[in-house]
Amino acid sequence: MRPFNFAAGPAALPVEVLQQAADEMLDWQGTGTSVMEMSHRSREFESIHQTALADLAELLMLPANYRLLFLQGGALAENALVPLNLLGARTAADYVVTGTWSRKSQLEASRYCAAHIAATNETSRLNSPQNRARLGIPAFTDWHLSADPAYVHICTNETVNGVEFFEIPDLGEVPLVADASSHLLSRPLDITQYGVIYGGAQKNIGMAGVTLVIVREDLLDRALPICPSAFEWKTVAAHNSMYNTPPTYAIYIAGLVFKWLKRQGGLAAIEARNIEKAQLLYQTIDASDFYINWVEPAVRSRMNVPFYLADETRNDDFLAGARACGLLHLKGHASVGGMRASIYNAVPLAAVRALVDYMQAFAQRHA
Repeated sequence: MRPFNFAAGPAALPVEVLQQAADEMLDWQGTGTSVMEMSHRSREFESIHQTALADLAELLMLPANYRLLFLQGGALAENALVPLNLLGARTAADYVVTGTWSRKSQLEASRYCAAHIAATNETSRLNSPQNRARLGIPAFTDWHLSADPAYVHICTNETVNGVEFFEIPDLGEVPLVADASSHLLSRPLDITQYGVIYGGAQKNIGMAGVTLVIVREDLLDRALPICPSAFEWKTVAAHNSMYNTPPTYAIYIAGLVFKWLKRQGGLAAIEARNIEKAQLLYQTIDASDFYINWVEPAVRSRMNVPFYLADETRNDDFLAGARACGLLHLKGHASVGGMRASIYNAVPLAAVRALVDYMQAFAQRHA
């Protein structure tokens, strides 16, 4: 039996996907070549590419006026490419800071524009061990938006801090941009609430190497002249993500994941599983004074569950015991410490049950 992988990303992939990729590694469907060595202009890869796009559009229930783009560079690259593609004639954008990644987005954007912080929860110190204030999302009524921002940016799931948006504000004509890297495809989203959604693949989409951008078509004409052509969304869209050589194998793996998601019943079905997993883990944490989660219950992430041991001198013992039980990659991000269980789509309920059993047994031994 394989160990259970709770890594934050690159993260667990469905075993069925890994097995199919292994079976097809040397010979994709009788072509005599691996997808890794297949020309991106070939008829064979074109079928892989188009099928992946079609399956993704079906899963997302993509509106007709949105485009799906496969790029490279991850969400960190998009932190720069968002202002380069969306500023147009404006010089400012608004950022809501709810954790590590939205703060990184704001700092990167400040290299290209006035990146105004419209709201922040940083007063709670991003749930660090030294400040145990509850971490939440600033109420929409407390957001202080600029007079005419090019867009408003949020991170809809903070991988490090365990905060997730479940309600999205109506900003009227101002485009809402979301870094949704770590929960995209974990539940249905109303795409029409956003101007742009982007994310790295290595959580729920597939392997590292491909970046997904979902962009409303009327926003494709705003790129600054200094935006590199290979990263200008209008150019990428006009060439159907084939302007330059795309990350072919990462797209192939993503396509296998999309097929797997459809076999599971789509995003509504996978959401039900994710709710069950998250509830089980949070209930275990809350039921004991041995473990602590510092996120407001209403905005607790279903994908990334950070928690602390009340006695942090036991951290190393906890991690060593977990590894011995086949529970891998539970150490929290270095910036906040503690533990973190990332329970993405491919992490089965059995993995969470095994983790819960271990947590309860560890607490009983050290009570």
